[in-house]
Amino acid sequence: MTNGTRLLINELRDNVIVATITGPAVGQLAHIPRIPIIPTDFPTSYKGLQFPVNISFVLTINKSQGQTFSMVSIDLRKECFSHGQLYVVLCRVGSPENQYILWPPTNTTDNIVYSEALR
Repeated sequence: MTNGTRLLINELRDNVIVATITGPAVGQLAHIPRIPIIPTDFPTSYKGLQFPVNISFVLTINKSQGQTFSMVSIDLRKECFSHGQLYVVLCRVGSPENQYILWPPTNTTDNIVYSEALR
């Protein structure tokens, strides 16, 4: 695995995390073992075990209504928006410099509007 690989955790065991890759190698299983950490810059020696992972948090657009954030990132590579969601997510942060948008290769995305909702 490389930096930026996203995983969906299937199982947490005592010494291994079993996860499914959702990024480039989608669908493959990954087994992440605990690794020994032995610091050399302390006066006393000890050995610890830890998983070599960083946790990230995701909040869906629908759950972000009414909240403000210092930074927002949006993935527009898939059609995932319903009426008004793009507006909601862009309004959650005050400054455009703190909005990060991942565009599809065509640099376009569909604005999904349901005409029934406009009546």
